[in-house]
Amino acid sequence: MTEANDTEEIVIDETVPAPAMSTVERAEMLMDQDATIARRIDEGATLDEAVDPSNKEYGPLAHPEQVQMRVAKRAMMLKDGLNPYPVRLDVTATIEDVRARYDGKLEAGQETEDVVGIAGRVLFLRNAGGLCFVQLAAGDGATIQGMLSKKQLGADSLKQFKQLVDLGDHLFLKGRVIASKTGELSVFADEWAIAAKALQPLPALHKDLNEDTRTRKPYLGMIADEKMRNMVRNRSKAVTSLRHTFERHDFLEVETPMLQTIHGGAAARPFTTHMNAFDLDLYLRIAPELFLKRCLVGGIDRVFEINRDFRNEGVDATHAPEFTMVEAYEAYGTYDTIAALVKELVQQTAKDVFGSTTVTLLDGTEYDFGGDWKTISMYDSLSEALGQEIVPNGGPDSPGTSVEELGRIADKLGVERDDVENHGKLVEHLWEHFYEDRLYQPTFVRDFPVETSPLVKGHRSKPGVVEKWDLYVRGFELATGYSELNDPVVQRERFVAQAKDALAGDEEACDIDEDFIEALGVGMPPAGGMGMGIDRLLIALTGATIRETITFPLVKPLN
Repeated sequence: MTEANDTEEIVIDETVPAPAMSTVERAEMLMDQDATIARRIDEGATLDEAVDPSNKEYGPLAHPEQVQMRVAKRAMMLKDGLNPYPVRLDVTATIEDVRARYDGKLEAGQETEDVVGIAGRVLFLRNAGGLCFVQLAAGDGATIQGMLSKKQLGADSLKQFKQLVDLGDHLFLKGRVIASKTGELSVFADEWAIAAKALQPLPALHKDLNEDTRTRKPYLGMIADEKMRNMVRNRSKAVTSLRHTFERHDFLEVETPMLQTIHGGAAARPFTTHMNAFDLDLYLRIAPELFLKRCLVGGIDRVFEINRDFRNEGVDATHAPEFTMVEAYEAYGTYDTIAALVKELVQQTAKDVFGSTTVTLLDGTEYDFGGDWKTISMYDSLSEALGQEIVPNGGPDSPGTSVEELGRIADKLGVERDDVENHGKLVEHLWEHFYEDRLYQPTFVRDFPVETSPLVKGHRSKPGVVEKWDLYVRGFELATGYSELNDPVVQRERFVAQAKDALAGDEEACDIDEDFIEALGVGMPPAGGMGMGIDRLLIALTGATIRETITFPLVKPLN
């Protein structure tokens, strides 16, 4: 703002003590405090007289003084016949529209006869003398100056403006578009109105929000931090880009159940819930895979879903209990064709969101998604790292490297072992020890152990492995792809093996889904399938953590 540089600093206490009363009791106490303030205003009290700065009457869990003052202003508006939350205002242009039309086209002091009605959030106020200045911000961060004069509005209206308007309010202004004496694009107001009275103060906008506030109150973060607003927009652009790419390849978008009687489609611990109407325990889905494959059986040959999944597991920089996945299945595809599709999806998303396959991460470094991507074999790369050959478990006649030998290697390296172990799990743990956080450039890791991939078709030429890849980017897994298993006899065998692991204590193992096996029995065409976390895609494209990519991440309540 060129007209003034003084701002009001508002500090919010981020540490709220545990209440000494129930939620209902505290809400009723706050309602009583609101009513008391309104009664005092109705009885003729001034704003200062209406509030209780020390909260002698209501105690430390009542409204702080700043909130009381705003509640009093709301009451004063109602007393004077002003609606603090009007239904409609004569908004004729957005702040962005006005800036686009007039920016750089007016000389300092130049005035137009063009009248606009605009609205935005108050981020700055200077209430001095007979001319007041206000900065209004649109949701995308675009700002414009408002000018309010006693000569134009009248003394009473300007006095009321000074008395009632606070930082954070949504304000409507109607007036001519001008450039101030210093050249600032402005609306010189003939009318003003509060569009929505803010009862809670804004945080200090010239300071960075702490991480706890950004996570617990993302609406404040969106107001104060352009990076948070951009993340919301970039996430939307990314999802739109994915849909457009699928559309170009003739994929059909569907929706599948979030509540499932049998959890499946991934190795993960599910959340459970209960349906009262059926008196039935249900699972929140960990993946939509088995239902999307039913679509292939039904003749929808190219199908995808952008879905919310829920996994009752740990939380870190790349894991969240509730997250967004995109899964897609292509009849007569393989893990090779689906890898090409995923590469196109990622590269096109980078172009659509950031204009290039080379993106700039939050730390200022550049990352290139372009060109050809590297491919490695899990078993070959593990054998190379260990300096000894690790052989897949090809069955009774070709058992491969034993569980005992793999366990000895894991113990020697200090690799964490599961309570329920098999050849495939140990191979994956050992591979992760050497490679998981070290594959920086985009890399497809191919051909996984059969024991850990119950829904994947066996490799066409390598016994004991399946046609599966994981895509690693910047040291974490971004996506996975399969040649999908469509033999119902083999599928039942895989499910039984998983069920036995579950009975032995493996909380991530899936159960036997006989309805899905029956669907496969109707006939599912050969297919390639993929799954990719959209939150992780944003991590890859921006360098953010998963909490920063999710608009409203789940956090543990303070109280």
